[in-house]
Amino acid sequence: MSEIQFPARIMTRFVETLSAELGHDTLSSVLIKSGLPQEWAHPAHFSTLDDTRTAQAYARLQSALRTYYGRGARGILLRIGAKLWNHLLDDSAFGLKAQSVFLRGLPKSLRRKPALELLARFLSATQGSAALHTLDLDLLFVDQASPTTLDQTDNTPICFVTHGLIRECLYWADGQEHDIEERACRALGAHQCEFKITLGG
Repeated sequence: MSEIQFPARIMTRFVETLSAELGHDTLSSVLIKSGLPQEWAHPAHFSTLDDTRTAQAYARLQSALRTYYGRGARGILLRIGAKLWNHLLDDSAFGLKAQSVFLRGLPKSLRRKPALELLARFLSATQGSAALHTLDLDLLFVDQASPTTLDQTDNTPICFVTHGLIRECLYWADGQEHDIEERACRALGAHQCEFKITLGG
């Protein structure tokens, strides 16, 4: 795959949401202690970057949060991911907005797959870098680029923001909580990050 990319418009929303969740001063402290640029506390900074540099910043900032908060980072980043979902809907192009309205008119049991396909389109900086597959009776969300994992290694999966996005996307679609497991992660050496969604009927 070519250089990993992450849409600058999503990064801007990510930092906005992160700053609101933690507080601007706390986010600045995380940056200082991690040796990261102070301007990263300002969402507008990322609107000037290309998608490749944005992906690098996205990975480094999440790495800093995991170091700073330890186990607590998971809950924070899951919440950020959940809150990002509505921003993605609000910011989407007309065609994607129309698609979201259409799918909400479907029976609840038929909404989950198209909702996750919509999320894959939002996250694909390059076409098809995120996709949805059917896995027997369940679903598999695959992120081949997974910018969270860029230059990262860990002994457990680290894509908490994507996990939170998937969770909130599904809840928006059918009003139910679903069992979601990141069963493969590039940070562990996998070729792609895979999230299994158990539908349970």
